[in-house]
Amino acid sequence: MRKGEQTRAAILDAALELASRDGLEGLTIGSLAERMKMSKSGVFAHFGAREELQVEVVREYHRRFEAEVFRPSLAEPRGLPRLAAMIARWTDKRIHEVQTGCIFISGAVEYDDRPASVVREQLLQSIAAWRGALARAIEQARDEGHLRQDTDAPTLLFEIYSLMLGLHHDARFLHLDDAPAIADRALKRLIESYQR
Repeated sequence: MRKGEQTRAAILDAALELASRDGLEGLTIGSLAERMKMSKSGVFAHFGAREELQVEVVREYHRRFEAEVFRPSLAEPRGLPRLAAMIARWTDKRIHEVQTGCIFISGAVEYDDRPASVVREQLLQSIAAWRGALARAIEQARDEGHLRQDTDAPTLLFEIYSLMLGLHHDARFLHLDDAPAIADRALKRLIESYQR
């Protein structure tokens, strides 16, 4: 990478860290410039307005999420093995993010009742892409005969998502050490209930 690209990548890394800790709304050009030991105009030259920076943070988080969670899971056979891999990698990422925070969850809380904005739209697109991938994996597991034929993909998706939000809440907010083990048991029991 050229020097300008390296600087931009370093700024984006720092912005992701700040946004994970302080939320997307807590991310400012000033706080980022201070973190990077740069001038505000130096940061502004790479990203322009604060909103553009926030959108790029959401995009980068999504790229990393896909690289860590979604794409490696595609190596698993279609059906339940792939769905299980997606859930396991997502759980591992959620456990890791107990310390760093999750842009998708904090962003959803920050922007749930705000008017339309490019940041909110980028969050919606990113989350919808992940939910769509999970729904397809559920449907494939049903079509492969790994889940009951009467499995309703939207309902199972809702249940999986709810358990993951519960894991985040109990581990990050309540600091319950046994939250990952409880979530793991609940997710396994949930999937087994759709196999009977």
